[in-house]
Amino acid sequence: MIMIKQSTAILLLTAVVTLSTVVPAFAADSGTTPPSSSAILTTGSAPALGTVEIQGGSYFELKNVTMLTEQSGKTVSFTLSVHNTTSTDLLFIDYWVRMRTQSGNQISVRVLPQDKDKNRITPQSVQDISFYATVNETTELSDLVFEVIKWDFSQPNFERKIGEVAVPAGYSVVTPVNESHIINMAGTEVKGSIKKVFMTKNEKNYSPTVVLNMENVGNRTAVVPAYQFLLRTNEGYMYPLDAKSLKDLSINPQIKKEIELTGSVPITVSTEGWQLVIIQNAADLKLNLPIAYFQLPAVSAPDSVDAGTEYHFTNKEGTYTSKLNSFQRLPWEDQDILTANFTLLNQGVEALPIPNLVGYYLLDDNVKVEAKLIKTDKMIGLPKGSEANFQFIGKMPYTYEFSTIKLVLEEKTSETEKEELLKFAQSSELLNMPYINVGDMYKKAIVGRSASYKVLGVNTYTGDTADVFTVQMEATNLEKRSTDVSKLVAQFKTIDGSVYPAAISEIKNKVGPGGSALLFVSSTLPKTFPTTNMHVMIGEAVTEDKYTEKDAKPDAYVNAAAFWLPNENFTAKDDFEKIDLFPYTLHVGGVNTWINRDELRLTFDYELTKNNRIESNTEGRKLVFVFEDEKGNKTFTKEFDFKDFDSKSSDSSAAAGAVSSDPAVNDDKIRLGKKEKFRITERDADLIYHLDTLKTYKLSIYDSFQGQRKLLASKKIDWFTTTD
Repeated sequence: MIMIKQSTAILLLTAVVTLSTVVPAFAADSGTTPPSSSAILTTGSAPALGTVEIQGGSYFELKNVTMLTEQSGKTVSFTLSVHNTTSTDLLFIDYWVRMRTQSGNQISVRVLPQDKDKNRITPQSVQDISFYATVNETTELSDLVFEVIKWDFSQPNFERKIGEVAVPAGYSVVTPVNESHIINMAGTEVKGSIKKVFMTKNEKNYSPTVVLNMENVGNRTAVVPAYQFLLRTNEGYMYPLDAKSLKDLSINPQIKKEIELTGSVPITVSTEGWQLVIIQNAADLKLNLPIAYFQLPAVSAPDSVDAGTEYHFTNKEGTYTSKLNSFQRLPWEDQDILTANFTLLNQGVEALPIPNLVGYYLLDDNVKVEAKLIKTDKMIGLPKGSEANFQFIGKMPYTYEFSTIKLVLEEKTSETEKEELLKFAQSSELLNMPYINVGDMYKKAIVGRSASYKVLGVNTYTGDTADVFTVQMEATNLEKRSTDVSKLVAQFKTIDGSVYPAAISEIKNKVGPGGSALLFVSSTLPKTFPTTNMHVMIGEAVTEDKYTEKDAKPDAYVNAAAFWLPNENFTAKDDFEKIDLFPYTLHVGGVNTWINRDELRLTFDYELTKNNRIESNTEGRKLVFVFEDEKGNKTFTKEFDFKDFDSKSSDSSAAAGAVSSDPAVNDDKIRLGKKEKFRITERDADLIYHLDTLKTYKLSIYDSFQGQRKLLASKKIDWFTTTD
């Protein structure tokens, strides 16, 4: 099984064909025949492939057969609907369902954990039981046959086949445009359909917004699970979508709710044939399960989009040109921030002063939200042919919903008077920040602060009661002068919509033109918290009406972007070569143990190198060696602070990067360069009396951050031998 990476697009081969006339393959060894409705696929209901009658008119109905292709194989999921039409209980434990290919290869089937206790089906009732299986990459849906058996101890193999259903060649898992699909949410049926699709674009990416409608057609409240939403292109590439307001979303009976899904797709990809794929991650199974597939309709014309359009206004100083760049709605503690990014241009022949601009937001043409101006460009005026960037920021309760928003732009002409200049309008569906796919770079072109940002990797440092989750992000200076790294606000958002504030390591040195800084974005999360399918949001910190300075506390942020995070590598190396401690790399060899009376000496050679083009703050990081004898005779831990890596040694030759091998000279800190026979010494008066039990020990190397650890490499070594 392979998790779908939120990353560079992955080719996902789903079984997508057109359902015409469905005639299920049916073998009735017992001489029974299925109900006549068994092969009908009705609009708005789960796809049904066929039925097998078992006893007294009761029958099993096969439906919701889906297939999801991932990197190491395919996951098949299906539902067996047990219809008990008798007057007595029906025990499912007396039956089982098998899966095989048309060529006869048997495939192991398992019940999903939430259905494992569903056994007793009461009279005149229906119970759905869902299953899953893993098949190889060459298996297609049309290759599959499902057999229903009853345990019968009078038979040689203790089982009797009752019937079988094959997947028809024309079966499709994709819900067509303008049709709906029933999604079972913990026993409650919810009808899903696509209401509309919006799309904006820039020179690099499309930014689609898919509006998914969910209607509870059951008789109980449905709690929407933490689904993962993906956009599948006609070529089979998959791009993650972020769901607005999914956290704690419940839908009462006969009520409709809309979910807005937003993401980013490269502009080089065709927009024809897009689909919405809904997946649920079964963490206990380490498995992705497909829930529904929807064909997306043509892109709708938005209600009002003024972004990128130039407008003119005139005051006593002259004529200005203005254009709206973006509206965003951003999470901030227990509120949401409304931001509007717009540009003033001077297209005349003379310089213009910057007007005294003020403004406010108008929600649904009725609710006013005060806004303050942030001058995001370092400009004191507008020379001819130039432009300057501005932001308006307002705050509102995060629970408040609206349909349309307007920014009313005004000029303050006196202490008591204002003059309206322009109104920029937008629909709520388009209040989105850019989403950056894994491996892609986000560029921020602002005068005096131009920079780019890119996620390099993620790491989880585990502790006893909580974990520290970190994102390594590279910030590159795109200015022609050395600059400080912009002070940022960062937050992690989970798949269910929960938002966790994050800390960012401070870079104290200026970064030269074209240079980079390594930012550690971190947050303490509950133990074993699922970090898959998360993204990190960053924005430039603002205090009052300007960018946050060194020691000030942010009260908002602007120019936000969201980065989808790559999957984390949890596999520890079984050797000590090229250990990644970014921006450092460590190589350890020649490991040896030596005992003299009450002293244990662990020696090794090492080489520590660094990527010198990246500024970093290593505060809170340590390199940890853990020594564990297999019989428990000796255990110790030795920590080395990252801040010492770049420091000078009293051994001048080692400090210069030369190889030092004099055993009389022992530097107790690990530093850049090469070192032979570096030693760690432990006092233990009893260890010499246990020589006959000293067979092997395990040496482990950890990266430690804020006291929590991540295992990087571990190796079993024989006592008193020297490794390569």
